[in-house]
Amino acid sequence: MAEYNILLARETETIELPLDVVRAGVEALLRDESKGTYFVAVSGNEVVGQLLITHEWSDWRNGDIWWLQSVYVRSVFRRRGVFKALFDFVVQKATATPDVCGLRLYMENNNTRARQTYRSMGMLETHYQVFEQFFKR
Repeated sequence: MAEYNILLARETETIELPLDVVRAGVEALLRDESKGTYFVAVSGNEVVGQLLITHEWSDWRNGDIWWLQSVYVRSVFRRRGVFKALFDFVVQKATATPDVCGLRLYMENNNTRARQTYRSMGMLETHYQVFEQFFKR
């Protein structure tokens, strides 16, 4: 998962993330399920794709919004249904969970291939713009 997160950052934002920080972040999440949940796609004995769900409580909807993050499929497995399988699984799980009211994700603006994929899954672009301010790496 840490390796895929590093590859994701490199491919989509051309930034290099430090392995020790990313590994510690993945391990912290795996130790504390309140931080989120990883779902992986496996072919043979190999993880070929991943998707992370984190949570945002919406007081407007009185429900939990699941954010799709750290979405990555190994390049040789792209366009072979790996992301669709992960996405369909998450949708099935979300719709079966009473407090979940929806799914959201953010993506790099210039990632046209991802935009097409997300649209084909029935996701809609919104009018929201993401702002951020970090205090740690």
